[in-house]
Amino acid sequence: AAGWLGARSAVPSLLLPLSLLGAAAFPPRYSPDWASLDSRPLPGWYDAAKVGIFVHWGVFAVPAWGSEWFWWHWQGEHRPDFELFVRSRFPPGTSYADFAPRFTARDFQPREWAKLFQEAGARYVVLTSKHHEGFTNWGSPVSWNWNSMDTGPHRDLVGELGAALRERGIHYGLYHSLFEWFHPLYLADKKTGFKSQYFVSEKTLPELYELVIRYKPDIIWSDGEWEAPDTYWNSTSFLAWLYNDSPVKDTVVVNDRWGINCSCHHGGFYNCQDKYKPGTLPTHKWEMCSSIDRRSWGYRSNMQISELMDTPSIIQELVSTVSYGGNYLLNIGPTKEGVIAPIFQERLLALGKWLKINGEAIYESKPWRVQKENGTKTWYTSKGAVVYAIFFTWPAYGVLILPSPHLTSRMQVTMLGFSESLKWEMAPGGGLEVTLPSTVPSVLPLQYAWTLKLVGVE
Repeated sequence: AAGWLGARSAVPSLLLPLSLLGAAAFPPRYSPDWASLDSRPLPGWYDAAKVGIFVHWGVFAVPAWGSEWFWWHWQGEHRPDFELFVRSRFPPGTSYADFAPRFTARDFQPREWAKLFQEAGARYVVLTSKHHEGFTNWGSPVSWNWNSMDTGPHRDLVGELGAALRERGIHYGLYHSLFEWFHPLYLADKKTGFKSQYFVSEKTLPELYELVIRYKPDIIWSDGEWEAPDTYWNSTSFLAWLYNDSPVKDTVVVNDRWGINCSCHHGGFYNCQDKYKPGTLPTHKWEMCSSIDRRSWGYRSNMQISELMDTPSIIQELVSTVSYGGNYLLNIGPTKEGVIAPIFQERLLALGKWLKINGEAIYESKPWRVQKENGTKTWYTSKGAVVYAIFFTWPAYGVLILPSPHLTSRMQVTMLGFSESLKWEMAPGGGLEVTLPSTVPSVLPLQYAWTLKLVGVE
């Protein structure tokens, strides 16, 4: 009977003019030009997710010195400090390719990584599938003997991490570098002023199509675009396929690094630049990528505690980013064995602990009409009729003054993680004056920042 009812209810739609069937029946086709591609609405999951973890992992984890740009500094720029480092630590005649067998990933436990990332409060994770060195963390057929199946780990790192994340419902993104520093085909194209496209047709595009078809990522996080125009990379053709016909066409999100002058102008969400801070509310969805190790994205064996972000700095960056409508992508670099250094784990778990209480003000939130109180470390987010005020300094005498909210008779004020309602009144100069819990801050859960939930303000 159900089948008959279904068939019967479908009949009238066959008689309707096509114009009345609506966009759902015929989703828009995007043409390979920026005007069309930029009109695509961003899938809603991405803005709701807010918090992501970035993972920079590759052969650069073997020297684990300087940064993930080790090969370029050593053999592209011939920096003396890098040449000395290799001479003093590796046998004579060592090449960068000789590092690959030492990239063992022997201790890589993808399910443990996924558990850690979930406990950190991450709703998505972005892994470097291939950095500028060209080594692919999956068995790419166009990267012969320079991939994680043929040498080094002899494992599909991209596939294993993706499976573990999806078991926990975490969205999976893949970083991919369009260019490679020393690939002969890329260097040949560069010599022609990018008039030829041998590298793009033989290497870049086959990799991108394979990553999408094989791993179905939720994000393509493009990089390495800056030397050539998007017409060289065939970016718009790839994105039109991605949005129209790929297996992830309805869910995939991309960034803005698709050629010279694309950054901050074209694509899905905008990165603009690494560690971007707009300072005002942008009109376009954006993401800030940041790294716990301030000096590198890849793992460095000689990093010092003073060079790492502390937990208050991470939470401050997250809150200011989300208040301005951005997503926050926080990076860690695993070791060549696949270990996430305990200090990185500690920072991630501290972030997760804060989000367990204050995440209501972060996930699925939208910017409020005011993002920040002038001259203070108090930030706002909102969700429907609810406004959240996140403050980083516990005020003297336990009274917090918020000039921006307009009070109403139906107003209620609570603190996340604290069960009782708080007393409030109109501040002498207008706005809101809240009496905070009389207990000292040290016994309140978490001391980095606190969140007031304001219901019924305007």
